[in-house]
Amino acid sequence: MEVWMPLEVGLWRVDGAPVRVTTRRMALESRLEELIEADPAILGTPLLLIGRQVPTPYGKFLDLLGIDADGNLHVLELKRDRTPRDVVAQILDYGSWIQGLTNDEVRDIHAEYAARRHDEEAFDQAFAARFGASPPEELNSAHSLTVVASEVDPATERIVTYLSTGYGVPLNVLFFRYFEDDGRSYLARTALVDDTTATPARVATSRGKQEPWNGQDWYVAFGHQDTGGRNWDDARKYGFISAGGGEWYSRTLRGLPEGARIFTHIPSRGYVGIGTVIGEAQPFEEARLAVDGDQREMKSLDLRGSYLRPAAATGDGDSREWIVPVDWEATVPQEQAFWVPGLFANQNSACKLRARFTIDEVSRRFGIER
Repeated sequence: MEVWMPLEVGLWRVDGAPVRVTTRRMALESRLEELIEADPAILGTPLLLIGRQVPTPYGKFLDLLGIDADGNLHVLELKRDRTPRDVVAQILDYGSWIQGLTNDEVRDIHAEYAARRHDEEAFDQAFAARFGASPPEELNSAHSLTVVASEVDPATERIVTYLSTGYGVPLNVLFFRYFEDDGRSYLARTALVDDTTATPARVATSRGKQEPWNGQDWYVAFGHQDTGGRNWDDARKYGFISAGGGEWYSRTLRGLPEGARIFTHIPSRGYVGIGTVIGEAQPFEEARLAVDGDQREMKSLDLRGSYLRPAAATGDGDSREWIVPVDWEATVPQEQAFWVPGLFANQNSACKLRARFTIDEVSRRFGIER
């Protein structure tokens, strides 16, 4: 059972006459690492742990490293038998290293941690399982530093408060105390600095915080509509993708370069096709597609969907449906769309696809060698 309380207030059991619960000494800091690893929720912040005893380039080992739903890193350092001032200096040194970690390096740390635990989940899968969404494109744009301890001296409290509230250093101390009552054990948690006043450090540059792009692969969202509008069966049969209804929807699709390899996703369903762009975007009224070796006007084809939209601006620029011709490598009906937790999805009609987990998994599912 978890009981959270301010550190300076006594803990009382009130199932009848109030009875003070006794604080006991235990080798708490020697066990906290295991307790946190088993259940990071005791920290009060939803985290996915991605490393334990992480080696640094300076010959030191960072106790625990976690990541939150926004992709920010959390360094957790236990005081153990070190002097409080030493552990504060140590965690600041870790912060100087952490802020430079790239997207690839963050993923490598998780891979090593997962391998030691005999866990075969890729980072993207573990992230989705923990937070219910795929990872953000940018990892480690911010970080926080937390010393975990049962107590610290007044001087250390003053230093941490001064750095955190006075200069915005993302540093805090999380206290845990141990209680026993009627054969049951309790942990009480409190933070030195109010979490609402602590601000994670922003990394000065985003270079390397995103997965590297291979210069070829793109994500495309195809907004299939079951009644009217664009239709995936048409796109498969005649070789195209499309978007429209406003400038915001069509702009990114119109920017797809010829030769781009696209991974096509139907929102709320999954991935349905991989292909290569073979021509420039054109409005539906002017679009021509290759059918049995001949170039034909798209509006003359036997289409299941409707692609004719008014050309007048509707407050969001050109509202026409824009068509991009595609040579499909592999497609499936929308009923067979592929989706597993951790795959990339985006609200834009098209964007660069950096997520290697998505590229690898979708390619494997469609039988395409990378």
